[in-house]
Amino acid sequence: MAASRAMGSLRLPPLPSVGELIKLYNLRAEKQLSQNFLLDLKLTDKIVRQAGSLRGAHVCEVGPGPGGLTRSILNAEAADVLVVEKDSRFIPGLKLLSEAAPGRLRIVHGDILNYRMDRGFPAGISKPWEEEPPNLHIIGNLPFSVSTPLIIKWLENMADRTGPFTFGRTRLTLTFQKEVAERLTASTGSKQRSRLSIMAQYLCTVHKCFVIPGRAFVPKPEVDVGVVHFTPLVQPQIQQPFKLVEKVVRNVFQFRRKHCHKGVQKLFPEACRLELTQEMMRKADVDPVLRPTELTIPHIRALTEAYAHLCTSDPSLFSYDFREELRLKHLGRNRHTPADAFKEIASAPPPC
Repeated sequence: MAASRAMGSLRLPPLPSVGELIKLYNLRAEKQLSQNFLLDLKLTDKIVRQAGSLRGAHVCEVGPGPGGLTRSILNAEAADVLVVEKDSRFIPGLKLLSEAAPGRLRIVHGDILNYRMDRGFPAGISKPWEEEPPNLHIIGNLPFSVSTPLIIKWLENMADRTGPFTFGRTRLTLTFQKEVAERLTASTGSKQRSRLSIMAQYLCTVHKCFVIPGRAFVPKPEVDVGVVHFTPLVQPQIQQPFKLVEKVVRNVFQFRRKHCHKGVQKLFPEACRLELTQEMMRKADVDPVLRPTELTIPHIRALTEAYAHLCTSDPSLFSYDFREELRLKHLGRNRHTPADAFKEIASAPPPC
């Protein structure tokens, strides 16, 4: 009975509603920051449930805004909640929540893209990578403008076991535009299969939990929102450096409707493009006329291993960027104005 009373005391006392706080502090969602408020606590509770039990957990919430999702996290009996908020207008309302949950809510006024989460929690919560995930969760209703660069950053942290993944296989429960959520979870052969599908799925178990209709947000966005849960794999499905995998996948998927060898070609300088493309496809034993959306994770693994082998033979290949080669070629053409051409003709030696 005493334990039950102790856990019950972790629930928040009566507070002004999120809508009342928005009016009290005269808050507006800023379009340039892609802000959309979720005021329905039944929906924020549902997002939090996708993370699993938070009783006694450490949680980092990204972009809490007026604090609706924060309330649900605190009411789920999380012991330690760290919120990272860039917009100073929301700090007073978050401080009110902090006073209502003494010792349980910490506020960082800063940009999550730059925040060192590895310094935000005690080292004692860490778990070896091969064991169960630590009792640490990342939860957030992400602004649309930051969601893709942020998940790519965290996937790289995951591959390197840095940032929030210094503590072990930290789980994430995040919102994205419905289309981005579909890309993250798309299976081989589906129309939504993309670079994001490969990058997320080779490192994680990715699960699309449910869709929130756009009308649930204030202001209403033009799209619906998907909730996605990520659990890092003990063993990534591709054993190559993240940046190498990302480069191969980015090039392959730049020509989504063409055969995959078209994208692979752009990994190599024009002078040796055809020769090295053929060698890479042969080493990988991947059908060159498969479409990018038809490639499985094992296909991508074989391609990255073949590319890594070629880069070992010639390290300059990894730094090659075909766009830079195109840019230099374009600059060279622009320098050859009619006047330049006349000078070249005038200065040329007479024919033999």
